[in-house]
Amino acid sequence: MARRDPHSYADDTQAETESFHLVGRLDFANRILRAEVTLRFRDLASGTLDLDTRDLAIETIRDDAGRVLPFTLHPAEPIFGSRLEVELSGGTRAISIRYRTSPDASALQWLAPAQTAGGKLPFLFSQCQAIHARSVIPLQDTPRLRVTYTAELTVPKALRVVVAAAAVGSRRTEGELATERYEMPQPIPPYLFAFAVGDLVSQALSPRSAVWAEPSVLAKAAYEFAGVEAMIVAAEKLFGPYDWERFDILTMPPSFPYGGMENPRLTFLTPTLLAGDRSLVGVVAHELAHSWTGNLVTNANAEHFWLNEGFTVFAESRILEATDGPDVAQLDAALGRKELDQALARFATRPALTKLRTHLAGIDPDDAFSQVPYEKGYFFLRALEETIGREAFERWLQSYIAAFRFGAIVTEDFLAHFEAAHPGVLAKVGASRWIDGEGLPADAPVPRSEKLDAVQAAGVAVPDPSLARTWSPVEWQLYLEAGTRPIEVCKQLDATYQLTNSTNYEVLVSWLALALRCGYLDVIPRVEEVLASVGRMKYLRPLYTALRDVDRVRATSVFAANRASYHPIGRQMVAGLLGV
Repeated sequence: MARRDPHSYADDTQAETESFHLVGRLDFANRILRAEVTLRFRDLASGTLDLDTRDLAIETIRDDAGRVLPFTLHPAEPIFGSRLEVELSGGTRAISIRYRTSPDASALQWLAPAQTAGGKLPFLFSQCQAIHARSVIPLQDTPRLRVTYTAELTVPKALRVVVAAAAVGSRRTEGELATERYEMPQPIPPYLFAFAVGDLVSQALSPRSAVWAEPSVLAKAAYEFAGVEAMIVAAEKLFGPYDWERFDILTMPPSFPYGGMENPRLTFLTPTLLAGDRSLVGVVAHELAHSWTGNLVTNANAEHFWLNEGFTVFAESRILEATDGPDVAQLDAALGRKELDQALARFATRPALTKLRTHLAGIDPDDAFSQVPYEKGYFFLRALEETIGREAFERWLQSYIAAFRFGAIVTEDFLAHFEAAHPGVLAKVGASRWIDGEGLPADAPVPRSEKLDAVQAAGVAVPDPSLARTWSPVEWQLYLEAGTRPIEVCKQLDATYQLTNSTNYEVLVSWLALALRCGYLDVIPRVEEVLASVGRMKYLRPLYTALRDVDRVRATSVFAANRASYHPIGRQMVAGLLGV
């Protein structure tokens, strides 16, 4: 078998899916999707076809002539799920698979009304990255094979379906049900298939952007994300035309496990960004940047994930510099370096995962997830830029995006393209140390700015109010993550700045983790409150880690009380961290 993706059963010698058409009904009472998907192939196909599935119940499979096809659903394997082996008839153009998902589908989170902002209607959302699309649709679940799709989803008519695609036609209602149809005309990797269902309304932000949210959240979200059009304009000047037509935003429930997910046409964003002062919208810049780096040029498999995320952090930095100035971009880079150092320390016993080009056979990509591909990738690209100059690097970056547009590539493709444009530069910067070396090269670029110097000068002492009261959330994070303090300093910090009562989650979580490490246990009730209300893994990891180190029994008890409210991906991460 010829399988280039270590996390997929997709075989190079078999038929390749070109598009799919999904027709499904969402059963909230039983928490399942009952569906039929039609997979259309690039060419006429015959012989064996291997598809990826996870916890799917396969009912029937037919070809485009209506013939029933024999199939075998093999026993589940760790990480992969179950291989669905289908025997195609000669000259098959498409097959239709009738199936249903599991209530425990790893890509889906079904929320009870009490877990939503409105408290009256349920909510459902998908999260398919890295290899969870197979728990929703039987398909070749590898980013190497991009697909277009159409989807018709039927739900209770009190709910609204939104899909990361273009709406087609009007909403159809029949009795107590409603059906909505969507089409994705641009080919995407399967992990970017996304949808949500709930009590959702929208408000326009610009002619090509709108924000979706529950009614009680909509005004806050529209205010927070009002600057998105300026970001799109700035990004187009840097990276070329926006190829996805719309950039809509869906404000997710608190259990959403990430800061954002770059689903084309409909980016998902955590509600923890709604700080009320637009201070956390850098995440929007990151997800927007993915429209070029990740969505348009995609890693062919998870071993080359840095091609998605390192490039996107670099692009995000350029967008922030264009919209908010160089100081903001450099502060953000300095915070990224802090997060990178923490990730390198976390993988001290698994140093192979600190390389940019990883080898993940037998390793779940969710277990390998860290800031390494994001931040180490960013600093590598900065090293290249500093060597050839900004203008030359920007010209190369635009040519790179144009060359691999709507493609899936590996690290070797990037290296060959850059070497052809700038011979000898990769060797000059020691690219092999970055790509295949562990840790961070000692000569990595260092972020610099006057604001950063001022924060660093504050050290770990209680900062002067005349300085600290002007700090942005990023400056506060840099200060709080500079090192541990004596417990008396923590008490004074809290008394002076009321950090335990902060409503800015970036500042709050940095503070709570620091306070626990310093033995200032007065914050534990607030830690428990945060862990009971937010499912973003960026916050779960440091808080559970710090609470575990102080009181493992309490940490385990808090997780037991809240695990059902976390997305399956977040639940898996915390369970591994606590060893439960």
